[in-house]
Amino acid sequence: MTTDMQPRRIRSRAIAMISSAVILSVGIGYGLSLVGSGLAAKAGNAITVTGQARTSAVADNAVWILNVQESSPQVANSVTKVERSVTALSAYLIDGGIPASGIQVGGVNTNAINEYVNGNPTGRILSYQANQNVTVRSKDVKLINSLSNGIGKLLQTGVNVNNYGPQYYVSNLAALRPQLLADAMRDAKSRGISITAAVGSKLGAVLSVSSGPVQVTAPDSVDTSSGGMYDTTTIPKTVTVTVSVSFKVSK
Repeated sequence: MTTDMQPRRIRSRAIAMISSAVILSVGIGYGLSLVGSGLAAKAGNAITVTGQARTSAVADNAVWILNVQESSPQVANSVTKVERSVTALSAYLIDGGIPASGIQVGGVNTNAINEYVNGNPTGRILSYQANQNVTVRSKDVKLINSLSNGIGKLLQTGVNVNNYGPQYYVSNLAALRPQLLADAMRDAKSRGISITAAVGSKLGAVLSVSSGPVQVTAPDSVDTSSGGMYDTTTIPKTVTVTVSVSFKVSK
């Protein structure tokens, strides 16, 4: 009698444990389904819309970096030639209308040009190269553009100048941004109203807002960057701002 009772008790306990596990599993699954339904309903009560605003701007500040480079078998001669070329370049800029205070001349850098045979150095120095940067800063962007385009006349005299082209900047971006953000918000709201009206809903209060980086591009350009873009090659520019806005939606 005692021997028969033990297997029965073990089977009863096993059945009870299995039943409890099944009930617990069903309960958890039902609970998770309710949570999922709740999250879906919450997500369905909001809409996220991107708004955009742009305006035209004109650069009012220019930075122009030029590099004068000369070479000679003797290092002293290469430095002398660079100094002469920098003097000629400065004269070209000043005669063109740039004040001396707007011209910054950097230090002279020199390096040896080594001889190579079949990719291997011979230990012989062919010549010495000297170079010097000249930086021009001006708010007269049209004058800088004109001097840059006409620098070929100076090059024809034998002066070796590397012209990397002026960089043009807009100084009032900080003042433009607040108005552009406001316009982008209005654009987002207008888009949100159109979208919700199309499905018979109403646009509600703002839940969250995030703004993207400022994009400063050439006119008619479609280039953008996730970190923001700043085109410095053109005087006329387009400034664009975007916002991502989440609105509450009601029936």
